[in-house]
Amino acid sequence: MAQFVAAGFLRFDGVVDPAVCEAATRELDSGRPLPAAGRPFDDVYPDSSPFRHMLATPVVAGAIRSLVGRDAFAHNHDTHVRPPDQGRAQPLHADQIADLRPSRDGHSGFDLTVMYYPNEVTLDMGGTLVVPGSHLRRIQGADIGRYQNLVGQVPTVCPAGTVMMLHHGIWHCGRRNDGDQPRYMFRVRIHPTVAQVRLWDIDDIDDPEVAKILGQRFDWYELAPARHELISRTHLWRLLTGDPTFEIGTPTQR
Repeated sequence: MAQFVAAGFLRFDGVVDPAVCEAATRELDSGRPLPAAGRPFDDVYPDSSPFRHMLATPVVAGAIRSLVGRDAFAHNHDTHVRPPDQGRAQPLHADQIADLRPSRDGHSGFDLTVMYYPNEVTLDMGGTLVVPGSHLRRIQGADIGRYQNLVGQVPTVCPAGTVMMLHHGIWHCGRRNDGDQPRYMFRVRIHPTVAQVRLWDIDDIDDPEVAKILGQRFDWYELAPARHELISRTHLWRLLTGDPTFEIGTPTQR
């Protein structure tokens, strides 16, 4: 959880069963529309859906429960199939983050975006690029679209069955596919319906390593605003833990 607050994303490589990945690829190739979202997360996907099976993978289901809790709401979802040697890269952007939820200390809870890659993504196939630690610098859409190749950006080069979980404010983009195979991705944005307070296993919440993780500094940060990042993380961690006294301290270089 500390790593999610600091970096804005988590990644689980190759965790989805290969048979589920094969079924998901067939479903993506079929072009069939997804069921309607905008309703409770557990009611959206039928039992036969490979996306339901992916989301029920223990590590995936556990992480979702830890981040957004029970009875979460499927805000929206979509599929992406990028043909080989085709398409242009997206500009760097954040998904829509206008938020009317009440906040405390300038922070409300967050939506969770789950991205699932049923097939291997190689470097030349592009994939999703994310900028670690960008999620608490609030922007709208492609406000930062003119920027490219930030130091420390992370391309999603991954094995089949990989799942990424993103804070809804993280800067990211879909890269062009210069490979010779289509690239597949399924995405769902999940909205919590409960307070996001201590939803995960907190047995080690007082471990000194937690503060070290929360204090990491990413290479693309300018020197002066690094302190601002720590303040934003502090407020979010206080909200998630219910501890109004928590302080991070001096940032560490990642």
